[in-house]
Amino acid sequence: MEKEALSLYELNTLVRRGLHSILPDEYWIQAELSDVRSNYSGHCYMEFVQKDPKSNALIAKARGVIWSNVFMRLRPYFEQETGQAFVSGIKVMVKVTVDFHELYGFSLTVVDIDPAYTIGDLARRRKEILKRLDDEGILTMNKELEMPVPLQRIAVISSATAAGYGDFCNQLHSNKFGFVFYTKLFPAVMQGDKVEETIISSLEKIYSEYENWDVVVIIRGGGATSDLSGFDTYNLAAHCAQFPLPIITGIGHERDDTVIDIVSHTRVKTPTAAAEYIIANMLEAAGRLEDLSGRLFSEIPLLLNAEKERLDKLVSRIPLVVQSRLQRENMRCERMSSRMLMAWQKRYLNEHHRLDVFPRLLKFSRSQVEKESHKIELVEKILKSASPEHILKRGYSITLINGKAVRDASMLKPGDEVETQLSVGKFKSVVK
Repeated sequence: MEKEALSLYELNTLVRRGLHSILPDEYWIQAELSDVRSNYSGHCYMEFVQKDPKSNALIAKARGVIWSNVFMRLRPYFEQETGQAFVSGIKVMVKVTVDFHELYGFSLTVVDIDPAYTIGDLARRRKEILKRLDDEGILTMNKELEMPVPLQRIAVISSATAAGYGDFCNQLHSNKFGFVFYTKLFPAVMQGDKVEETIISSLEKIYSEYENWDVVVIIRGGGATSDLSGFDTYNLAAHCAQFPLPIITGIGHERDDTVIDIVSHTRVKTPTAAAEYIIANMLEAAGRLEDLSGRLFSEIPLLLNAEKERLDKLVSRIPLVVQSRLQRENMRCERMSSRMLMAWQKRYLNEHHRLDVFPRLLKFSRSQVEKESHKIELVEKILKSASPEHILKRGYSITLINGKAVRDASMLKPGDEVETQLSVGKFKSVVK
C-alpha cells in the first residue's frame, strides 16, 4: 500500500498556518542581541539569544529582522534614549510578531522597542562594574593621586583625526598667557568595539615612559552619544583606576558619566574644557611663583640688614670678650699655682721631709707662674698690636664706601663718595 506523504513545502505551509493561528498577536520579549547587521536596503538582521545566568550557555536562539521602514524610526529613537548603539551584546525588550516562511523558516519581526529596559540593564551593568572595582579596592585610586603643579607634559589619548583633538591642541598651544606645553598623541579608536583594546594599548605605552609625563588626557570630540558604550567596560576602567598618573577625561557628552569618567582623577565635559583646566592649573602655578618671587625680593633686604646688625654687635663685643677671657685665664693660673703650692706643702709635711725643700719648691712654682704670666702678656701685646686702633695709630687709615671697607680700587668708580677713618677723626672725599 502506497503511503501518503506531504512535500516539505506543504509541511512548512502547515507550520506557518499553525503558528499564525496559535500566535496571531504581537508579543513583548526580552533577549540579548547577537550578530546585528544591516544591508544596503536598510533592513536590519540579527539573532536574539538567551543565556543561562549561571553557566552563560545558550538556551534559546531565534532569527530576527527589522524592516527598513521600521528600523529608520526605531534605531535613532533607541540610541537617543539610551545613549547606546544598537549593536550586539546588549539586552533589549522588543515587540515582535512570530513568523514562519516556507523557505527561510522561523523568525521574529520587530515592530517596536522599549529603551527603558535597556537603560535599566546598562545601569545595572555599570553598577556591577563599579561595585567590583570598589570591592577590589581600586575604585578611587586614580582620584587619590596628587595632581602635579604645573601640568606641562601631557600624554593625549585620542583619535588623530578627531576634531576634538585639534580643538584641544589649538586651545592649549595658543593660550593667551604664552604658557608652553609639551604634548604627544597616543592614538586610539574612540568609538565602536575597538575602544577598550586601543585605549588600554595606549595606556601601556604611556606607562612604559610614564616618568616623562605629568598627566594623561583621554578626549573624544563630537560623535554620537550611542558610541560611548566602549567606555563602560571593566577592563578599561580597571586600567584607568590603577594608572600611576592622574587621568583627565573629556569625552564630549552631557549625559551620565561613563565608568572611566567615574574612576578618572578629573572629568570635564569636552576636549576644550580639558585644555582650559590645564591652562588654569598652569596659571595657578605662575601666580604662586610670582607671589614667592615678590616675597623673596621684599624679605631679603630685611634679612641682610638684620644679619648686618647682628654682625656689628658681635664685632663690637670682641675686645670685651678678649679682655674678659684674659682675666679669666689669669685668675685660673693664679688658682692653679696656689693649689699646686698647697698640694706640695701638704705632701712633704706628711712625709716628714726636710723643710729646706720648700724654698726650692716655692722657687720652682713661682718660676712656672712667671712663665705663664709672660705668655699671657705676649698674647695681650699681639692682640693690641692687631687691633684697628693700634694700626691707625701707626699711620694707616681705613677707606669705607657705604659702610664697607675698600680692599680693591676696582670697587670704586668716578663720583663715588668715600669716607677715610684715621687714628684721630675721619674725612670724606669724592673719587675722580
